[in-house]
Amino acid sequence: MSDLTTLLEVGGPVAALGGGAAYARAKHPAVYWSTVGLPVSTVRLLSSYGSVMEACGLTVAPSRLRVLAMKTMTQREVRPVPPRRGIIRPTLTGLKLRLRLAPGQEPADIAASAERLRHAWGVHSAYVTTVKPGVVELRLVGYDVLQRVRMPRKAVGGFLKVPVALREDATPFVRDYRTIPHQLTLGATLSGKSMYLRHLIAGLTRQPVALVGIDCKRGVELAPFAPRLSALATEPDEAAELLPTLVKEMEDRYDLIRARQGIAPSTPDEEITSDIWGLPEDERPVPVVLFVDEVAELFLVATKKDEERRDEMVTQLIRLAQLGRAAGMYLEVCGQRFGAELGKGATMLRAQLTGRVCHRVNDEASAKMALGDIAPEAVHAACSIAPERPGLAVAGDTSGGWSRVRTPYLSLGNAAETCQESAHLVPDLAALKPFRPDVPVRPVEAAAPVLLPHPVTD
Repeated sequence: MSDLTTLLEVGGPVAALGGGAAYARAKHPAVYWSTVGLPVSTVRLLSSYGSVMEACGLTVAPSRLRVLAMKTMTQREVRPVPPRRGIIRPTLTGLKLRLRLAPGQEPADIAASAERLRHAWGVHSAYVTTVKPGVVELRLVGYDVLQRVRMPRKAVGGFLKVPVALREDATPFVRDYRTIPHQLTLGATLSGKSMYLRHLIAGLTRQPVALVGIDCKRGVELAPFAPRLSALATEPDEAAELLPTLVKEMEDRYDLIRARQGIAPSTPDEEITSDIWGLPEDERPVPVVLFVDEVAELFLVATKKDEERRDEMVTQLIRLAQLGRAAGMYLEVCGQRFGAELGKGATMLRAQLTGRVCHRVNDEASAKMALGDIAPEAVHAACSIAPERPGLAVAGDTSGGWSRVRTPYLSLGNAAETCQESAHLVPDLAALKPFRPDVPVRPVEAAAPVLLPHPVTD
């Protein structure tokens, strides 16, 4: 009887501890990783590193000098040599360690065994990046960081850089307009495309940038950000007037660059430039970011007159995509579908959009439109996005690299409030003043009633 009582006294706290760990793992994975997962995975890695590397085929035969030293000094068996391991560095989401490759190995060998390594050490995923020749960094992620997105504290942007989402390897996905000037973002209804666009605008509002919008859905997506927009077109007819104005602005900037290039032959080489970033700061025009929401609305036609207008708008967009980067003008094109069936010029425009972000789509053809020409293997990843995970997307560029990303939640009210607070930063561009959206005046909150003193009476 006493043994049973003792067992119950000991088993109660153990069961509670196990239940608490299971609850933390399901509801608070970051807490579970810091308290349980990190120590367990570290012990597994340290105790089984050599055997796991050998089982994965990541070991090489030892050098003759090593074999001779082992036979001379000890009687132990000479075993294959794994990559030399560096110091294990814990993070809030996993582990990081550097590996010095053994002779004859390449980073692709480690990357090919990433799936085996994550199972052997009990982590959610493993990623390999090259640090320098002969050295790679192995990043082990302890849990699914895309389930509940929390941007890293160090996810600080910069000028024309916006940390807009979180990658599956727990690093921030930064939209850098200086590196990738133009981007295509696709996604079906309720896929998170609007949330992605909302983060971009909110991240650019406090920067010295002119924001221009084309939203042919009567402005329902971009109108809340009107206080910070330099121009907004809400119908195809307005877009047909705005796009030539942007092209004229681009041509004027090229004239400014050419004037700078045509200076005296004695001018130092560092003062000769081929884009606006080489101009003196007091002469440099402000960058312009053009957001096009539901780009298919610009391609749809019903009459012969609409077809002529469509051809003109597509031509202007293609010119901006081809020549806008040097003039500091960038495109952010969004839509549900984008391909040759939209009409003449669609494929040519898509070829100029270096960055690609594909949210959940309704068919495989839409994913191929976004990613098929740059990373065919990413098409399957885009088609497997579940409707229950809005904001999840596959991001890639024309270099062929791609990764899964997810945008954190940002309410429309908070984003609009950010634009309202930054309304004074709207740059003064004379060409865009006719297209400046009307900003409704906020109603003044009713003040509290003033309590007057009662007169003193006898």
